[in-house]
Amino acid sequence: MTTEHSSSRKKAARSARRPAAYLGLAGLACALTLGVSMKPLASARVPANPPPPVYYGVNLASGSFGPKHLPGLHGRDYLYPTGAIAEPFKAMGMNTIRLPVLWERLQHQPMGRLDPEEIGRLDKAIAELGSFKLVIIDVHNYAKYHGVALDQPGRSGAMLADLWTRLAERYKSNGRVAFGIMNEPDHMDAAEWRKIADQTVDAIRRTGARNLVLVPGTRWTGGHSWNHGGPKSNAATMSGFVDPGRNFIYEIHQYLDDDSSGTKKECVGRAGRQRLEGVTRWLREEKAKAFLGEFGTPPTPKCLADLDDMLAFLRENGDVWLGWTYWAGGDWWGDDPFSIQPHEGRTKPQSEVLKRHIVSYRAAASR
Repeated sequence: MTTEHSSSRKKAARSARRPAAYLGLAGLACALTLGVSMKPLASARVPANPPPPVYYGVNLASGSFGPKHLPGLHGRDYLYPTGAIAEPFKAMGMNTIRLPVLWERLQHQPMGRLDPEEIGRLDKAIAELGSFKLVIIDVHNYAKYHGVALDQPGRSGAMLADLWTRLAERYKSNGRVAFGIMNEPDHMDAAEWRKIADQTVDAIRRTGARNLVLVPGTRWTGGHSWNHGGPKSNAATMSGFVDPGRNFIYEIHQYLDDDSSGTKKECVGRAGRQRLEGVTRWLREEKAKAFLGEFGTPPTPKCLADLDDMLAFLRENGDVWLGWTYWAGGDWWGDDPFSIQPHEGRTKPQSEVLKRHIVSYRAAASR
């Protein structure tokens, strides 16, 4: 695995996030100033026996590797996963794969045709993953095309709507393919992103596609920051989102280090539970559902305990949390401490935590 492959875990992007992990006394004062609700979670009418998450799986190393080499060489700069690569996760009981791809590889020119060779590789990967209940196509671009945000001159929401029109036309007959319209929009006003998301989902539905659509917020769609920012927060701007097809969920990401960046080897105790409480309450008030598209930890005892606690929280709030995909798996992650790809036949400690929760979901669903 090359150094560049390792860097594609978005370390630079994540390290730029503001350290807004969870609210202490200073955060409380800020929240009151901005008008953010600080109601206890108990007031949100948590159901007595919530259903277990429906989708649970992993992000697999895929078409988002080698972003400095565009379009790049398949097999050298990036590689789509095979059924064999995914088999250990199927054996764990996982039923969902999030498949990151790069927009610039799929569509070499804005508003242009999809690249036949690249779309063929994506087709093959989806077919290889045919034993999974859901495969999420994740456009892993941070609301940018060739590094320029969609709200800047020379860019527009129409570009993303065009890409998804073409993808929806291709995959609308495959109900197990879900559409992750954009990974972690950042450095963009939340209201501007809302306009782009509206335009994109409307374009998907105009094709007749009824596939599940995952809609993120800005600020890397972090659960910890969802309610921060008053009228400019994701909570305010994404409220009341309307999908003409009535088949969408919000995509949230959450890491467990001190700044929620997913770049550090230490976790903050019970961070996932604390950081997801606000967005969970918001989802329940919105009568909406969400999917935890990215989370992950190194295999330290404290991080494993935090991972276990966050998964327990998702189970306790299964009425609004439809599922999750761990970050990450696939051979190309090498010795990355977050990876759960088995090595020399040995499973990673994080996998044991994930598997235990999957077993509990299946047991609950069978009762």
